[in-house]
Amino acid sequence: MDTEDRKALQREILLGFWKVHILHHATEGPVVGQWMLQELRHHGYEVSPGTLYPIFHRMDRLGWLRCEVDPDGGPRAKRSYFITDKGRGVLQATRIQLKELTGEVGNHTEDEGDERTHSGSIRKRME
Repeated sequence: MDTEDRKALQREILLGFWKVHILHHATEGPVVGQWMLQELRHHGYEVSPGTLYPIFHRMDRLGWLRCEVDPDGGPRAKRSYFITDKGRGVLQATRIQLKELTGEVGNHTEDEGDERTHSGSIRKRME
């Protein structure tokens, strides 16, 4: 996969995964940006602060997270993000969708040009 395709993958698909990851960790306690960057990188995601912090701000605006700023931190104060009830609802709905999706996509196998459909039957791929 070339660089352009990797960037498109991040923009179009992985961004949503990162949001789910953030919500998940916020259920365990406050999340801070630097830690979340390390956590996402630990899972192999190449995320920059310039990508992550706007995600936090958007999730805060959507009401999924609540931001608390360290009052003694000055202009670059540490921001801690806490999940809200709305965020818990979003995470719960997302988990249901993920379970369904991984049940279908995660079990997908290709065998000599055959393709499994969600019903489990095999059909020949149109060429």
